[in-house]
Amino acid sequence: MTIAAIGAALLIAAIAANQTWLDRHFLPSFFVPRPWYVLIERAVRTIVAIAGALLAIGSRRLARPIEQAPATAFLVVVAVALAGAAGEWTLRRIHLRPTEWLLPQEEPQRQIDPYLGWVLAPARVGRSVVGGRTIEYAIDSLGYRVRSLDEPVDTSRPTIVFAGESVMFGEGLTWDESVPAQTGATLGIGTANLAVHGYSTDQIYLRLARELPRFRQPLAVVSIFMTELFGRNLDDDRPHLAPQLIWQPAAPASRLAALAGLLVPYRRDSTVEAGVGMTARVLDAMMQLARARGATPLVIVPQFGQDDDAQRALRRRILTQDIPHMVIPLDPDWRLAWDRHPNARAARVIADAVAARLRRTDARIGNAVQ
Repeated sequence: MTIAAIGAALLIAAIAANQTWLDRHFLPSFFVPRPWYVLIERAVRTIVAIAGALLAIGSRRLARPIEQAPATAFLVVVAVALAGAAGEWTLRRIHLRPTEWLLPQEEPQRQIDPYLGWVLAPARVGRSVVGGRTIEYAIDSLGYRVRSLDEPVDTSRPTIVFAGESVMFGEGLTWDESVPAQTGATLGIGTANLAVHGYSTDQIYLRLARELPRFRQPLAVVSIFMTELFGRNLDDDRPHLAPQLIWQPAAPASRLAALAGLLVPYRRDSTVEAGVGMTARVLDAMMQLARARGATPLVIVPQFGQDDDAQRALRRRILTQDIPHMVIPLDPDWRLAWDRHPNARAARVIADAVAARLRRTDARIGNAVQ
């Protein structure tokens, strides 16, 4: 009866987990295209349904070995429990980094920061082969990406400050191809690239709050939001902000549970709701932070192809009319080979859109261009 009940439960779960339910609990992924994501979900539902049906139909046959050797069945259960305990004990003795920083030697290299979780290792040049090209990542003494170490960011000059993660940083792109560099070249104004790989929206805000006071004449603050990266905002395995924007250290958690969450990124309704509220407040706080320094705030929203109803609804809940933002349509093919980051053509379109928007909304920038 127990085996049959488990089978029936699996069968009911597979039927109940329709696409609406899946979209609510499994958020969009930056690295997995939407069609693939849906295909994987349907395949898993099918496997769960088949497994449930087999358990329900064959429950009597499966139960017979347990009835014949109950002591052996009990030992199997004990062995499974001990294996789980041993796995947890072992993982706790291995230094696991947060989900967005699993590879310690990945370029550009990062280092631990107690307040932000991690920052880019300063005053060094890293190189990475992306799409058959060797890309150089030069990071100045302040931790900002620059063309070369001989050209650090001059914080005393009028500057457009860019805050974000790997897309804004220019992953897989040369310095001249990155969005901040192309925007600065178009407008003839200095830029500062504060982006750090793997950052969530609240980390972007915390870094901006710490770094913006360095700049004497910030003209604009350009940040980024993508629904495909919203899931990062729900992680608590690194320093993060609570819904009331109160700083919190990394939350202790079971290592096995963390590993399971990485493989099966299920999110509860309450977790998603809290994340939506926190993200909207953080973006608003980012805008207020920019305005307090006399800078024009802007959130860019790169959109590859058509977004679906779930993504559109999520974006509208977070990016209200009070948050100055700009959706930038991009061709789905404008991505790096074997990578989901924007290629140089996509970065060019984003940079042109940012430059045009800032010209229209900030007289200082428009006059500087003229």
